[in-house]
Amino acid sequence: MPSHTSAAHGQVIEYIQDRLYLASYSSEPDRYAPFPFPSHATSPSKRSAKASQSPVRTAKHRHPVYFTVDDTLLYNAFHADFGPLHIGHLYRFAVHFHEILGDPANAERPVVFYSKPDPRSRANAACLVACYMVLIQSWPPHLALAPIAQADPPYMPFRDAGYSQADFVLNIQDVVYGVWKAKEESLCGLKDFSLEEYERYERVDMGDFNWVTPNFIAFASPQQQPVAPIPANTPEYAALPSTIPQVLSSKLPVPFKNVLTHFSSRNVGLVVRLNSELYCPSYFTALGINHIDMIFEDGTCPPLPLVRRFIKMAHEMITVQNKSIAVHCKAGLGRTGCLIGAYLIYRHGFTANEIIAFMRFMRPGMVVGPQQHWLHLNQGAFREWWFEDTMREKLALAAPVTPGRQLNKQRSSNGQTVTPPQHTGHSRRSALGEIDNNEASSYNTDENLPAPTPGQPRKSHRKDSRHHPYARNVSGSLAVNGDTDKERSGKRAQRAGTEQSESEEEIQMRLLAKRASRSPSASPKTRSISYSTTVTTSYEVHEDRENWVEAVVAKQKTPSSSKGAITMSKVRSSPRRVTDSKGETKGIRKISGRVGSVGTSSPTRVK
Repeated sequence: MPSHTSAAHGQVIEYIQDRLYLASYSSEPDRYAPFPFPSHATSPSKRSAKASQSPVRTAKHRHPVYFTVDDTLLYNAFHADFGPLHIGHLYRFAVHFHEILGDPANAERPVVFYSKPDPRSRANAACLVACYMVLIQSWPPHLALAPIAQADPPYMPFRDAGYSQADFVLNIQDVVYGVWKAKEESLCGLKDFSLEEYERYERVDMGDFNWVTPNFIAFASPQQQPVAPIPANTPEYAALPSTIPQVLSSKLPVPFKNVLTHFSSRNVGLVVRLNSELYCPSYFTALGINHIDMIFEDGTCPPLPLVRRFIKMAHEMITVQNKSIAVHCKAGLGRTGCLIGAYLIYRHGFTANEIIAFMRFMRPGMVVGPQQHWLHLNQGAFREWWFEDTMREKLALAAPVTPGRQLNKQRSSNGQTVTPPQHTGHSRRSALGEIDNNEASSYNTDENLPAPTPGQPRKSHRKDSRHHPYARNVSGSLAVNGDTDKERSGKRAQRAGTEQSESEEEIQMRLLAKRASRSPSASPKTRSISYSTTVTTSYEVHEDRENWVEAVVAKQKTPSSSKGAITMSKVRSSPRRVTDSKGETKGIRKISGRVGSVGTSSPTRVK
């Protein structure tokens, strides 16, 4: 009997109760391998009443089914990278797992998916199960990650395929959320996935390309001499293969043949080359596929103007022309991943970690070294570009269509034809949405405007509104001696209310102002008073309108004094007159209810 101890194998993680478990073993497990058969439900509150009341569980009496993919699904490492396993591995894992579940002999037996106990094998196995739950079983990512969140020891993070020290790591959570986001955006799925095609064309000798999304292909650069473009309308260009049968019968290398035939048959409309010339681009243009060079140094990050240009071209190719884009550098990993990842962040709102993890799930090794940091630093800018572009499109659709030239004759609202007069201002109304120079056109004649509503003064853009029909002509105002027309118009502009029906307070103020103009205390230099202007006599101007009337009445009833105006005030009763150190009277004894007191020139507010 082989000896198996739980300490040598790590913990067993339950994904589906009594059905799917995740474990690791140092040797192939058998019926004596330790397995935590629970005697009762671990969380009764989440189990059904029938399951919690069952005294015996069937799984306790049947040994589990063990299976692993460590020796069948191998990751082809570039350097020190070890995962994650790609979509082809997930498809094969799902097929194998479903075969085990569909076997009648395993109907009531738990299935244990196990791996070797080394950190890399454990991380790949856990990531594979979590992606299976998200992509095939449609679990939300937080539930797919919950069982492995408390794994002890924790799972090892993934690293890039570069030769330098790993300073940017991805964990299982990044891969799961990247796959889930791609599934939600209809960028990834197994319904139309062709395992045979994926495993065939990912090989270097067969073309070395992968579909990252339904609109993007990442591939390694073909190599064929000579590399100079062949001018169009030449015999050499006419001799190039222009159909798929001609490509297959040509003497081109097999990888280049597969690239040309596959791209031509799958509606690829643009090829973007990011590395130096290793083939002649005329092979693509002869098949009707556009080709453009956007070359930058290997191992570096693209400048943002180049990225902006690529995103604009790619978006137009996808949304307007409904064609796909193929992008390549020398290996189709680093520089290619930068531009494709930038567009996917721009269009679908991925985070940098999510898009790097998802692209490696579709094509292992994408985005290398400092390019990972570059995507992380610029992810916000890419999303801002998308917001700006969408808002610009919405504003363009919402903007009204205005004629480019003003018509000589305009049809008025009452059906009559009017001709706009000549004027030196703006010849036509500015487009809606602009702030400056957006006043109403002056050729709207006065007779076409509705009659002014009483009590509703209207503003006008004209500088001189004296003769405008909407400017109220106050016939009841009193003329001010010596006032010019300019002064009178300025005073009318300062008038607070222009309603035809004056309030009771305004009527009283007008009558008092007339009486004040004949007051004996007025200075001989004082002008006659208009009720629509500010009082300028020797009576002080009061901003408090509530006390203004009573103060004027008090001045009219009391003769002026050289020491100042005498006003009436009510003083509370006091036992005796109080005089402060300055000689000013604080109060007096109340005898008749109202006592006149001499104060300063400013009137005392009536309490």
